Amino acid sequence: MRDEMIRIAITGPECTGKSTLASQLAAHYHTIFIPEYARDYIAGLTRPYTYEDVVHIAENQVKQAERGVRKANKVLFLDTYLVITKVWFEVVYGRYPSWIDDELVRHTIDLYLLCDTSIPWFADNVRENGGAMREELFKRYKSELENLGSRYAIISSTGDQRLNQAIYAVDHFFPDICPK
Repeated sequence: MRDEMIRIAITGPECTGKSTLASQLAAHYHTIFIPEYARDYIAGLTRPYTYEDVVHIAENQVKQAERGVRKANKVLFLDTYLVITKVWFEVVYGRYPSWIDDELVRHTIDLYLLCDTSIPWFADNVRENGGAMREELFKRYKSELENLGSRYAIISSTGDQRLNQAIYAVDHFFPDICPK
């Protein structure tokens, strides 16, 4: 039988406020969040990333989520998860490890918060998908979630409105974890 921990993954294109939202939600629900592993890993490379690097990132996302369950309080927020990584594999390499589908089909994530592109994109040394590609990626993530039959809510707007939408979605699906 599965443990009672609720797992919520923040997903969406680059520069859509996923990290900020994960941190804010963890603070609101008095729990922890797992930071995005890929960003720091890629930023630390002294060469272009490879297929094997993305495999390493995916494996670490799963391990970090498993470790986070032991530390979280009722709910664990994940700043990105395998849906993003699977699409990343498809876009960059045209293939991905089959175990990712197996993991996604297990439905270890109870709710995805899919961030739209309301927040403007800006370049940095790790981001590579601005412009029209952001909208394409949003559509692909949404399609992947629907194909999986996953529960998700689209989070739009900016600032406090964005956070309030996310809180509303979490409270709607999981009213028993609302902070008192």
